[in-house]
Amino acid sequence: MQHDHGLTVTYQPHSARVHVLVVTGDLDHHTSPLLQGALDELTLAPGDGLVIDLSALPFCDSTGISILVTAHQRAQDAGARLALAGLDPDIAHVFKIMGLDRLLSFYETTDKAIAALR
Repeated sequence: MQHDHGLTVTYQPHSARVHVLVVTGDLDHHTSPLLQGALDELTLAPGDGLVIDLSALPFCDSTGISILVTAHQRAQDAGARLALAGLDPDIAHVFKIMGLDRLLSFYETTDKAIAALR
């Protein structure tokens, strides 16, 4: 577990092929390096899945959005898939306005995201 300025990122291995990162707190310019560091520590292989649980994320600025888009691209480059879980409806609305719902996959819960990646 890593913690910095109100942001906590916890790695919860689900299986050999599915990785779960739980993000708690505000994801902004000051805290985004913590999420980036946790993502950098993951090794994704073809066929792997990565779920980022955002159910305890009350705020996400453009820097945080950039980290999530980069995570998606990195997963694609590795032949893996990324799913976001539990996104706050207001944040999800912003993502949809930006067209990110066409790029990123959103699920109501971590369990639903894991099921979709199988």
